[in-house]
Amino acid sequence: MIPIIARKEIVMDIHVQPAGPDQRKPKPTDESQLGFGDLLTDHMFIMDFDEGRGWHNPRVVPYQALKMDPAAMGLHYGQEIFEGLKAYRLADGRISLFRPESNIARMNRSAARICMAQLDVPLVLEGMKQLILLDREWVPRSPGTSLYIRPTMIANEPHLGVRPSRSYVFYIIIGPVGAYYKEGLNPVKIYVEDVYIRAAVGGIGEAKTAGNYAASLLAAEKAKEKGFTQVLWLDAVERRYVEEVGTMNMFFVINDEVITAPLNGSILPGITRDSVITILRDWGVKVSERSLAIDEVTAAAESGSLKEAFGAGTAAVISPVGQITYKGTDYVVAGGKMGDLSRRLYDEIVGIQYGQKDDPYGWRYPLTEA
Repeated sequence: MIPIIARKEIVMDIHVQPAGPDQRKPKPTDESQLGFGDLLTDHMFIMDFDEGRGWHNPRVVPYQALKMDPAAMGLHYGQEIFEGLKAYRLADGRISLFRPESNIARMNRSAARICMAQLDVPLVLEGMKQLILLDREWVPRSPGTSLYIRPTMIANEPHLGVRPSRSYVFYIIIGPVGAYYKEGLNPVKIYVEDVYIRAAVGGIGEAKTAGNYAASLLAAEKAKEKGFTQVLWLDAVERRYVEEVGTMNMFFVINDEVITAPLNGSILPGITRDSVITILRDWGVKVSERSLAIDEVTAAAESGSLKEAFGAGTAAVISPVGQITYKGTDYVVAGGKMGDLSRRLYDEIVGIQYGQKDDPYGWRYPLTEA
């Protein structure tokens, strides 16, 4: 039993139940073939919430199926949120997280938007830590690999009727990953979607909730059939202003200005997005969080003033864009290659994450054991 102090100075214990030999999975032997999202480790962290009692029974247990009533409200009314972050193996063998407090804070903002319970940040951090340390042999060692961490909360009160649930289950599952895109750092091709929409201002686009991703699937599949890696979404009202792609916030370098969509309620406030903006401003680069019309992007591409375009997100970190296709016209970006600024940002962020560079922002969160 590992005692911790949770919010309001309530002492809670995280019960740790190691998996038996017959519950353990074979670990990957070739880290170059990890892929993304297919392998999960031997254990999970889980805890429960009930109205009037709060969060209780935090535990690390063998990886297992969830027990859920068919009438669980999350299955019927969409109260489900999640996060994504990573753990990295440093050169000295220690394991470090990257800005985990920011992810949990964002999860609480998502929870507030769709009327779910607020998480106790220290309790979640401690549960995450104990889970990772128990499965630390799963943290890969090869360059470019990491351990993906998926915190999730879902409403599990059995009730048919539209209102916020009175009970929730929160869990964390983890697994070793390689590159998110098969292209790696090679520039991707993105398709500008001008028929379907993902989210509107005033909706739930700023929350990391399952429904946002469900809304993106049809357009993403159609784009994939045409040979594109991702969809670039436009605003829901005018279909004019660029917002984000399915898994990343977007940045455009036009002349000497780096432009990204503002946080107006329809896009996800990305942790990597914030990291990029912070670093660029420290470098003295002009960064504008403003509405950017797709016509401005294509005109800049035609004139040569669109120097670079790249996505930023936890999964890929920095993903350069080599081609943007809009209304049947292909616009090549940066000669179809990774731009200098994209490369510099990638090297800086990854260097901080893996402990190869100084961390002036205090973003690394080393765990105490090697």
